[in-house]
Order: sequence, then C-alpha cells, then structure tokens
Amino acid sequence: MRKSSSALPALLIGLGSALFFTMTYVLNRSMAAAGGHWAWSAALRYFIMLPILSVLVGLRGGWPSLGAELRRHPREWLLWGGVGFGVFYSFLALSADYGPSWLIAGSFQLTVLAGPLLSPFIYTDARRRIPLKAVAVGSLILVGVLVLQLGHFHLAMPASAWLALVFVVLSASAYPLGNRKLMLHLEREGVSLDASQRVLGMTVGSLPVWLCVAAYGYVRAGWPSPMQVLQSAGVAVSSGVIATTLFFRATHMTANNPVGLAAVEATQATELLFALVLGVLFLGEEWPSPFSLVGAALIVVGMVLYSRISVSSELEPTAVQS
Repeated sequence: MRKSSSALPALLIGLGSALFFTMTYVLNRSMAAAGGHWAWSAALRYFIMLPILSVLVGLRGGWPSLGAELRRHPREWLLWGGVGFGVFYSFLALSADYGPSWLIAGSFQLTVLAGPLLSPFIYTDARRRIPLKAVAVGSLILVGVLVLQLGHFHLAMPASAWLALVFVVLSASAYPLGNRKLMLHLEREGVSLDASQRVLGMTVGSLPVWLCVAAYGYVRAGWPSPMQVLQSAGVAVSSGVIATTLFFRATHMTANNPVGLAAVEATQATELLFALVLGVLFLGEEWPSPFSLVGAALIVVGMVLYSRISVSSELEPTAVQS
C-alpha cells in the first residue's frame, strides 16, 4: 500500500500535466488566429509525435510487442486509431477557428458525459450499463458548457457558434470511443501494452487519416508556415509527450490511494482555468463575461465531482490521454 504522503507530489504533478495539456487549446487558437489552416495544425501534431514516441518506446524495448500486435490486427488499430485520434483531433483543431482557447477547453469537458453515454454501444458485459452518477455529474458539466457558450455570445449564439459546439461534441465523443474500443480489443486478445505503446499504436493507426487531412490542408492553403510547424511541434511535445507522461506518473503514484487518485483526476478541471489565463495574457483574448464565469465554475465543480465518483465501481479507469 502506498503512503498517503505521495498524494501531494502526485497532485502537483497532475497540475503540471494539466498545464501542458492546456497548450493544445492555446497553441491551436494561436495558429488559427494567425491564419494557419486547421488541417495542418491537426496533422502536423501527429506527424511530429510519431518519431518522438517511436524513439521513446524503442528505448524501453516496447517495439517488438507493439509491432507484433499491429501486424496481427491492423484493422482494429486503423479503425480505432482513426476515430480516437483522427476524428477527435481533426474536429478539435477545427473548433479553434470559432472561439477563444478557454471556450474550447471548457466545452471539451463534455467528454466526461460522452464516455458513459457511449457504454451501451461499446460493451456487451456489465459495463454496458450507463452509470447514472456519472451522467448526473456530466449533465452539470453540460449545463456549464451551455452557460459558458451563451455568455461568450451574449445570450444569442449565432449559427457558427452552434457549428463549433457540434465540432467539439464530435471530438469529445470520438476520443473516448476510440480509446475504449481499442482497450477492449486488447483486453479480449489478452495483450498487455503500456500507455506509451498504446498512444504510439493509435498514432500509427491514424496515419491514413492524417495523410488525407494534410493533403486537404495543402490543397486549401498550400504548405504550412515555419511558425505553424513550430507551434504544432510545441503541441506534440507538450501535450502528446510531456503531459501524458506526467499524468500517468501521477495516477501511478496514487493507484492505491482512492482519495489521492480522485484529486489527481480532478486536476483536469484546471485545464479550463489555465486556458483562460494563458489565452488572456498571451493571445489577447477577451475576458469571459460574468455569465460565462458562472458556466466555467459549473464545469470545474462538475469535473471535481466526477473525479470523486471515478474511483467507485461505476466508472472505468481513465483512458489514454492524448
């Protein structure tokens, strides 16, 4: 049994991971504001992540088992890598064209509600039951997102705002769907892969999607600018490598401490707060209205409550972060 004293350093590491995850929203918005095409913002992240993760997994001797699994079941990796990474991040990058980073960061927390609602379409055992506590807390987050959006658009959301919200909902749904289906496949096959191997495998599986997205970006906007490549590299390293490593380190430190684990998972709520501060300070984004701040508060409260029930038998362990 781990000592409870590990909870505080794990909490600090969890906050660090949330900060690095936040760079996804901030840098995507920065690229969008500078005229960078969303397709390049999306594809470049995974093109850059691929060699980095390949080296990291190779140094740990993880390529042979991962390579064998990819050769045995290419269809599953292509399908769920394409959904969990390709569809998820394409729509998330596209949504950056429609609102400030804090608005997208807050709206993406709808993934907390999407995961439980997708359970009947993923599982055939007891896990297919929709966890009511999770849905109740997710509904609070949904209300918070709507209030956040309405406040930003002065209580009259234009068609483009609803379109952006649809993009975020699709992204927030594709992410848990792809991750859970892939983990279910590994469970059925009796294959054990660590987090880095799974992220690398899904990155490889999503490459056909990224080649098509990059081709679209080239047709629409030509080659990306050096600054867009640099910022995409920042997203790949900060969110795809550093944040994921820190988050799994924090959850490992509190694996036998339910209270500590809940606290670490609750740090995900600070992504909204980090995006708010960084967006205002470095991107010149407008400060949320008082109405939007109420929505932000509801989202944060919902995320904290969700983390408290996530350690019960109703919910599964946290999926692979990206």
